[in-house]
Amino acid sequence: MIVVEGLTKKYGSTLAVDDLSFSVQPGVVTGFLGPNGSGKSTTMRCMIGLDRMQSGRALFDGKNYADLKQPLREVGTLLDAGNAHAGRSARNHLRWMAVSNGLSPKRIDEVLAIVGLQDVARKRVGEFSLGMKQRLGLASVLLGDPRVVILDEPANGLDPEGIRWIREMLKHLASEGRAVLVSSHLLSEMALIADELVVIGKGRLIEQCTVDQFISRHARKWVVVRSPQLGTLVDVARAKGMQVATNETTAEFHGVASEIIGELAAANGVVLHELSTQTGSLEDAFLEVTASSVEYHGRTEVSS
Repeated sequence: MIVVEGLTKKYGSTLAVDDLSFSVQPGVVTGFLGPNGSGKSTTMRCMIGLDRMQSGRALFDGKNYADLKQPLREVGTLLDAGNAHAGRSARNHLRWMAVSNGLSPKRIDEVLAIVGLQDVARKRVGEFSLGMKQRLGLASVLLGDPRVVILDEPANGLDPEGIRWIREMLKHLASEGRAVLVSSHLLSEMALIADELVVIGKGRLIEQCTVDQFISRHARKWVVVRSPQLGTLVDVARAKGMQVATNETTAEFHGVASEIIGELAAANGVVLHELSTQTGSLEDAFLEVTASSVEYHGRTEVSS
């Protein structure tokens, strides 16, 4: 289990993380979300002592990271897939990590096989693609068979097969009772991977809840209607002040429940072929909640 309490980090006069608290339960994949510059990577670095926090603490099963005698056996982290020495082979990169934590050399071959790098184990890391480096980074995370896993953008550089593989791997790790914290900008993937979310903006906690709860609370909802008498229903609805958007075959009703529309159709003799409530995606909900926390806002126009 991970418990972060009151974590605060400043760079000079800039407050990067502001009194942040959250938890990650065993057996759960927790997505760590926030706009660029929101403090996600800084938080992760502070949690494992790579950056020094001004106040607060991060505990792994009740212990500070600095107090772990063999950290790879308890907490596996991948914050930068490019930090492996370019001149070392994949095997030698894992070898020094295994030796430093008292792990059997046999484990090196096991994790290389798990991530699919056994055939390039003697190849230099400098010759690896970004996707291969991500796989090597995950091998280092798994080396000590830890109960806690922390990953920063683990799907970066992976092809579609690799992205599906990392998705299934993270779910498998959680199913074994591990606490998994993963940050990603691939919100469509996060919707498939995560059980819970920790959402931050400008270094502060916005919300911690399940994915379904987050979408239900923050994504927009609308009702889609198809009918051979669509025009009649739309005219009646607009006369009652309902917001309706139409195209050739369907109408979208906003701000009104499907039951109300169904009753309105029945009262006016309108036959319905579809009456379905639609909910926005995790991306929609995320953008709605973090709009005020985005550091840079672009425009879609390219000419004046």
